[in-house]
Amino acid sequence: MPRTDASARPDLLSVPLGAGNGHRPPDAGRGFAPPDAGGGAGRPEVDLRPLALFAREDRAERIVAACEGAEALGLVSGLGLAEARARFPQVDYRPHDPAADRRLLDAVADWCDRYTPLVALDGADGLVLDLTGASHLFGGPGALRDDLVSQLARQGFAVEAVVAAHPGTARACVGVAGAARLVAGGDERAAVEGLPVGSGLRLDAETAARLHRLGLRRVRDLLALPRAALHRRFGPDIARRLDEATGAARRPIEPRRAVALLIRERRLFEPVSLPEDILRIATHLAARLCETLAERGEGLREAELALFRVDGHVERLLVRSGAPLRDPARIARLFAERLKASGDEIDAGFGFDLLRLSVLAADAMADRQEDLEDAGARPAEELGALIDRLGTRLGEAAVFAFAPEDRHRPEAAQRRVAPVGAGGFGGQADLAPRPLRLFARPEAVEATAEVPDGPIRQFRWRRAFYRVGRIEGPERIAPDWWLGDVGASRDYFRVEDEAGRRYWLFRQGAGEGAPSGWFLHGLFA
Repeated sequence: MPRTDASARPDLLSVPLGAGNGHRPPDAGRGFAPPDAGGGAGRPEVDLRPLALFAREDRAERIVAACEGAEALGLVSGLGLAEARARFPQVDYRPHDPAADRRLLDAVADWCDRYTPLVALDGADGLVLDLTGASHLFGGPGALRDDLVSQLARQGFAVEAVVAAHPGTARACVGVAGAARLVAGGDERAAVEGLPVGSGLRLDAETAARLHRLGLRRVRDLLALPRAALHRRFGPDIARRLDEATGAARRPIEPRRAVALLIRERRLFEPVSLPEDILRIATHLAARLCETLAERGEGLREAELALFRVDGHVERLLVRSGAPLRDPARIARLFAERLKASGDEIDAGFGFDLLRLSVLAADAMADRQEDLEDAGARPAEELGALIDRLGTRLGEAAVFAFAPEDRHRPEAAQRRVAPVGAGGFGGQADLAPRPLRLFARPEAVEATAEVPDGPIRQFRWRRAFYRVGRIEGPERIAPDWWLGDVGASRDYFRVEDEAGRRYWLFRQGAGEGAPSGWFLHGLFA
């Protein structure tokens, strides 16, 4: 998909949603009904009780939503729950769950990513889609709107949608009977001036009633007032909403996800579900992305593969590279590792009909001249590829490097850092050999020497007895005095027992807050 052209006039699609049959669709985490399974008017009628939702308002439980069947009986929002149950006992009353509504709206927003990556939430029941640079892929804004509305209606939603050049205009027209559904750029004022002030400007009932008492029933009535008088009498909120509806001011939208740097996608006539088919398409998309990255002199550092299931659910696979990367084969291997690591977490369901590969982060990557005798990848590149694969398969927290710290104590002389390509493994100062395994806390041992302060001949550790074959040392390590460490100095020894096992022990003298004696701090390979 082309990148958004900021200089072009945008098309904004406002979409409020509701359950078409009055009953909650399936859980948002499991997706919706598949489009080809029927829905809405095309679905056979099921004998279900009318449904109404209630919530606690003003210290009383009141009806906040009702399906078409309940409304046909005369049930309206705002009615007390006790009175509603007495008058309409045949209705199924359930508590309103805003969190479930939000999860469902998030799932619908994920599904709408197939039209544009710029999808924002608009209140508790609406979405705003920025169609700039995307509507031509569907035959124009009108065709895209019709496709979106029909697809959601087949999944059981009551949907209304308006396309306009400004989000405020689209939001003002949507849901209002007789309002335009396609508003061309420059026609914003004409499209909204005949709308009721309450629904057109999304005002609360009290404010709308106040305007009605003053004879201001239509948006054109407010537009006819002097600007200063409107602002002084009704405050800045109504003036701001009026400017947004007429296109005089831009209503900001906040996309749910960060805008990708580059996007390539493949729409499929027949859905795929096998990992090998997914990887084959991902490799093709990666090759197309790498061509664009090469033209820009960049390499990707973070990429996402979005798998759009036919029932609306979206699976997202995220991979990161330690160094800039634009090798399609390596990118495909990273996603292969991510698929293996996900295991049964990814449910293909009825299959995926849209695959989208996005570059979320990229860095400059200069072209390199290869030597004629250079065969295959360099060792540093091979190490970088191994780090990326291990991090993708095992998790980034499982692969790390060590960076030196200006500390004397061995347990604090290094810190864990994320490996950056092949150069992320920090070096260390020119010190005596260090053990492969270092204990986080030294463990006390019972050591015996032939003479006081002489070399030890045997020691007991974890209830096991060891005889010393060879010993080398000492290496004195002082405390970190510049950090206020007042502990005693340590004399470290490399010890080998009669069986050939090697240990790193130290003898510590008496110090403030530090016990004296012998301690085991690490094990050599």
